[in-house]
Amino acid sequence: MPQQSNLLGCLWMLAGGLLFVAVTVLVRHLGSDLPAIEAAFIRYLIGVVLVLPMIWRMRWRGIRPGSFKLYLVRGLLHGVAVMLWFYAMARIPLAEVTAIGFSTPVFTALGAILIFREQIRARRMLAIAAGFIGTLVILRPGFQTIEPGSLAQLIAAFLFAGSFLLAKKMTQRESSGDILVMLTIFCTLALLPGAIYYWHQPTLVEVGWLALVAVFATTGHYAITRAISYAPLTVTQPLSFLQLVWAILFGYWLFDEVPDTWVVIGASMIVVAVSYLAHREAMAARRDKVQAAASAPG
Repeated sequence: MPQQSNLLGCLWMLAGGLLFVAVTVLVRHLGSDLPAIEAAFIRYLIGVVLVLPMIWRMRWRGIRPGSFKLYLVRGLLHGVAVMLWFYAMARIPLAEVTAIGFSTPVFTALGAILIFREQIRARRMLAIAAGFIGTLVILRPGFQTIEPGSLAQLIAAFLFAGSFLLAKKMTQRESSGDILVMLTIFCTLALLPGAIYYWHQPTLVEVGWLALVAVFATTGHYAITRAISYAPLTVTQPLSFLQLVWAILFGYWLFDEVPDTWVVIGASMIVVAVSYLAHREAMAARRDKVQAAASAPG
């Protein structure tokens, strides 16, 4: 049933969002001692180790001829985006990184409409619009200077959107596990040249933190891939806005980053929009379940 599938997609997206907030907190704690591209490379190299069992199973099937180019392009887009994200995380507040990152769901949802011709219902469009407006309230473009970290995060958001759109296309033919494995491999390869050029010997503590980042991020990628395989991007992407609320809470609790009034107002708009979307999708799923039971024979 489509609505029940949408609900599962929303739950997977919520889980993925929580995992990526944990990743954000860990990277912020790690700081900027390591070059951004090296930190990103180490994270994905550890990720390759984590998915080795899945790589072993994949070797019996091989890669579909038409999928290799998509895997390669997605790996390049995502690899550069992750490097820029690591750079931004070490230079601007947690809530600001997350807020700017919310242009990713907007880019992704609009791309899904233009490329995949996904259906747009009023409640989904309302959630996307309200989330975007809430983000603008937080950022207040034109009223503050754009820092290099902010610009890096904005470019990363656009590249992440391209990555998600490619992932959505691949879910039509590939399994969630295969997509995760190939993203991990190609991101590692994309980051390797820059990591070698800027290499700075990491400490064991830094490697340990990056290993934890890899665990959370790899699991988060799997959750989000499952989410977009269950539901349209226009359903799952608005739920990403909840990450801002968690980022504000963790930023205040762990790093003493106190959000201003505009951040609170924008976050409140996002919570209302996402809560409304989740409520309506849950009601639709229950209604479909009741109708299916009533029409069942016997």
